[in-house]
Amino acid sequence: MGHAIEANEQSLKDAIEGGGLVLVDFWAPWCGPCRMFGPIFERVAGKHPDAKFLKVNTDVEQGISMGLGIQSIPTLMVFRDGVLLFRDAGALPEPALEDLVGQAKALDMADVHRQIAEEEAKAKKS
Repeated sequence: MGHAIEANEQSLKDAIEGGGLVLVDFWAPWCGPCRMFGPIFERVAGKHPDAKFLKVNTDVEQGISMGLGIQSIPTLMVFRDGVLLFRDAGALPEPALEDLVGQAKALDMADVHRQIAEEEAKAKKS
């Protein structure tokens, strides 16, 4: 069974650069919605041992929060193969989080990387 683990700057960087599916919950102990979302995040993590579920305490890891522009919590970010696929503030209900994990797993990442390369090529021309 998978579970969510606390992340620091290095472990977050390693997880994202390591590839695969990475979900990151930015939270703080004093945040009511964060405390409601935490158990949902844990339950979904337990159902997806093939994905990495990380929790970043924004009170402890302020550098990460500032670097990623986290302005409200909870904020959820989803990465796959190093690409940010989803970022949103607010607690998701469990079915919505499960659906998000399913969508991220189903993506054709070769196509996503091709689209990114095309956008970067266009940007260089202009």
